[in-house]
Formats: sequence, C-alpha cells, structure tokens
Amino acid sequence: MTATSLPPRTQDLSEGPLGIALLDIESGDLPAARRHIAQAVVHGVSAGANASLFHGAPALEFVLARAGHAGRDVRDVVDRVVDARLTAARRRQESGVLPNLAEWDLIRGLTGLGALLLTRGAPSARLTDVLSYLVSLSRPVRLEGRDLPGWWSAVGPAGEEMPDGHSNNGMAHGIAGPLAALSLAARHGVQVPGQSEAIALFARWLDWYGGSYWTPRAHLDTKRPSGPEPARQSWCYGRPGIARAQQLAALALRDANRRQAAEDTLIHTLTDPFTLARITDATLCHGWAGLIALTRAVAADSPTPERFTPVVDNLHQRLTADLDRLPKPGFMEGRSGAHLALNASNATDWTSVLLIT
Repeated sequence: MTATSLPPRTQDLSEGPLGIALLDIESGDLPAARRHIAQAVVHGVSAGANASLFHGAPALEFVLARAGHAGRDVRDVVDRVVDARLTAARRRQESGVLPNLAEWDLIRGLTGLGALLLTRGAPSARLTDVLSYLVSLSRPVRLEGRDLPGWWSAVGPAGEEMPDGHSNNGMAHGIAGPLAALSLAARHGVQVPGQSEAIALFARWLDWYGGSYWTPRAHLDTKRPSGPEPARQSWCYGRPGIARAQQLAALALRDANRRQAAEDTLIHTLTDPFTLARITDATLCHGWAGLIALTRAVAADSPTPERFTPVVDNLHQRLTADLDRLPKPGFMEGRSGAHLALNASNATDWTSVLLIT
C-alpha cells in the first residue's frame, strides 16, 4: 500500500464505492462488495495526511472489518496513520497554535481514528493515546490574554477563516464527536486519566452552547445559554446529533437527569413541525436517514424505548417518500446510506462510523 495521487472521491467513504460496499456487506452481497472495494483501491490506498475514517486506509479497514476481513497489513498501515496524526497534533499543541478541525474531528481527524480503533474490540496503547489526546482538548488554551476551549479553531470545516475563531459544536466536525467517542470508550471499559472530567466538561459546554452550529468568540461572555437556531437539525449538525452524544455522556457518567434531558430534547426536536419542515432530503448526513438511525440508537439505550416508536414511524414514512429523489449512489449523501437506515439492520455495526453506537 502506498500513498498516491488519486482521483477525487475514489477512496471516499462518504460518496465513493467504499461506502456503497457497506450496504452490500450489510445485505450479504459479498460479490458486489468485492467489486466496489476493488474499484475503490484500484489506484492505491492513501496513507498520507488526508487519510481518515472517511478516506483512504482507515476507511478501507472499517469497510473490510464489517465483513470480518480487515487483515494485519491494512491495520499496520492504519496504525502508522494514527501515529503520524498523533505526532503532528502534539507538535501543534507544543507550538501553542490553535488546532484545525481536521486535526481532531470525526470526519477527518483523530476522533474518527479513535472511533475506528474502538471497533477493533481489544483495547490498545494506540487507542488510549488517541483518547488521551481527546481528553487534552478539554484543557483551555491561552490566547491574547484569554482562556479559550482547547478545541477552539480559527477555521471552519471547509477551511474558511472564522474571525476570532469558533467552537464547532456538531457531531461531524464539532466537539460532540469527541464527547461521543470518549463516552463510547467508557462504555467499552476503556478509560484514561481525565476522561470522565473531559466528558463532563464537553457535555456542560453543549448544555450552554449546543443550540448553535458553532459558537463565535462574541458569545463567550453571554449570561444566557444560546437558544436553538432556526436551522436544519440533523445528525451532522444540530440538536439530534448532540442529543445522542449527550445521552452517551449520561450513560458514561451514570447521570439519569442528563440522559432524560437528552432523550426529551430529541423527541421535542423531531415532533416539532417547524423543525421537520426544514429537513429536505433523505440522506444520512443531514436528512431523514441519519435521524432515524440515531433515534433508533437513542431508543435502544432508553429505559422507555416505546416513547420513540411514533417518532421512528414518522421518520420511516418521510425517508421512504424521499429516498428515490436522492441523485447520488453513495453512503453519507446518497441512496446506499439511506437504504441502510431504512432497512433498520445493523448486523455489521455500520452505525459506529457515525459515532451513534
């Protein structure tokens, strides 16, 4: 395996053939899965700085592991990717420079790599190193005479400059991702120093600021928590994804009040006509498919799962109605991911790539 210059999207779990292979594997169509995987790796497999849970060697490992075929050669490459990313992150921390989201988020960064390592089952020193790094984000950074969150970034998800920086709060690119990863690790019995404290800190931040996609510096001095934005609510950004992260935090911390609040938030959000009117497609990332997948996950961990049955039924109807209008074939924004959610099957634990299980 070598890092090569590749056609865009070829190894992309979000939209490329690797993501389509997830549906093949979940459906038991292994010949189709082999064809799609071969298509994804025909030009080589990236193990460079752009390798992540959703691209290159780590994405390949995740897909192969769903079929029980992630070999030592693939894992060795991924291990080197993780080591390189950790080294770069430590150097950045030593320099005092603020992190880019791509250093630590789920889609491109160490949160996603940690999620992948969690799926291997047996804990490892490499996994605890990643968890320790995520814990380190809970320590404030001093900038221009002011303490800012350790995950504060000067650029947005697409590399756009954010004046005075921001806290990204969502599951895909924000602090809800590390919260979910640390909480899931705790549920798997994997603990590092400071983990519970970091979970509590990230959860409290989202209590206060989680109503917004991101928090600019001007909002740090407010005496009132931010109200919910009149924006699309989804898995990737908004209250639903955050609610699942908060429920996972509550389970890790054994906090019944937080769990109840998270579950109430999800039900309120997904029964509000104004909110539902802003959701316009069937995708996993920001549409009905992602919402039904995470609602099922929340219900499975709730002491009152029957509360979610009407919500799931409504989401199922909406997903069914909109699925055929999806123009793309892929996983995160296409038909493959939507079909995975619609089928309500999770035999391969494909939902772990979303950090909801």
